[in-house]
Amino acid sequence: MRIGELAERVGVSPRSLRYYEQQGLLSPSRDINGHREYDEVTLDRARNIKDLLVAGLTTEDVLLYLSAGCLEHRLTDSPRCSAELDAAQRRLMGLEDRIARLQQIRDRLVQHSADLEDAIVSQHASPAASGAVS
Repeated sequence: MRIGELAERVGVSPRSLRYYEQQGLLSPSRDINGHREYDEVTLDRARNIKDLLVAGLTTEDVLLYLSAGCLEHRLTDSPRCSAELDAAQRRLMGLEDRIARLQQIRDRLVQHSADLEDAIVSQHASPAASGAVS
């Protein structure tokens, strides 16, 4: 099948399929005119890639699935691949770490904002700031 048909069956754009190819996740054959040709195995692989990306994994994570041979059949079918769990847990740990760092930054910014607000309120409350003369 051609790229347009595959894109329609997977539910992605042809551009997404070209991106998957660029990332080394798909490798279609080419016909005599140089057009990409996809088979049914590629259909399953492309669906899997889409589902994994939607789940929050990156193309780098998906490469682990590919190297473990996990993308050749629908991931929702049994047996499941242990590389799936490894990739998902690794990505989740990375996100948890990023969330913790962002929370620390947020807490510091909240404190900084409160300090600024106190300083500005104090400036406006002092007689010198209001222009009063003693």
